[in-house]
Amino acid sequence: MTAYIIRRLLLVIPTLIGIMTVNFIIIQIAPGGPVEQMIAKLQGEAVSATERLSGGGEDVKGQKSAVSDKPSKYRGTQGLAPELVKEIERMYGFDKPLHVRYFKMMRDYASFNFGESFFRDQKVVDLVLEKMPVSISLGIWSTLAVYLVSIPLGIRKALKHGSRFDVWSSTIVILGNAIPTFLFAILLIVLFSGGSYFSWFPLRGLVSDNFSTLLLVAAAS
Repeated sequence: MTAYIIRRLLLVIPTLIGIMTVNFIIIQIAPGGPVEQMIAKLQGEAVSATERLSGGGEDVKGQKSAVSDKPSKYRGTQGLAPELVKEIERMYGFDKPLHVRYFKMMRDYASFNFGESFFRDQKVVDLVLEKMPVSISLGIWSTLAVYLVSIPLGIRKALKHGSRFDVWSSTIVILGNAIPTFLFAILLIVLFSGGSYFSWFPLRGLVSDNFSTLLLVAAAS
């Protein structure tokens, strides 16, 4: 048993490497990557997206007037200065060869250096640590709930195979699996923890940062 557990744990390492490698390849070859997304934002006059490059939208907008006649490997670069495209490539690390980017990514992941979030302007590690207690709590309680329901239900269905209980419980399980998880979760929150119907599982303050601005939900609770 111990040897089996050790083998399974050791398989985690090549599995993670394989997943990261596949994700890296997909990002490199798939159209609409991060560079093209930033170019699309610039072409749409998105000042907030350009502030990361120059500290202000007007400077970057001014660079769009320098049009290059050279063909670009990115779509939608018409009207953008080549220097600006190179700056976007440098920001996302696409100015380096493919193998250099890959080994740099693996080295950074091995040292838990996940960089900074482009949306929150914070280190990714800090964001993960900030949300980890809630994620762990939800993971533990959801796992307990799943096993407390599934194990007795499986035993009961095995003892009552072919009975009415087996038929309608199987129907409920199939319908539950067919419903998208996020939609089913919202439904459960509204029914059992939103305060409008039942308060069996209170939220304990685990709400969005802008919860107070959601007037309809706030009034209902």
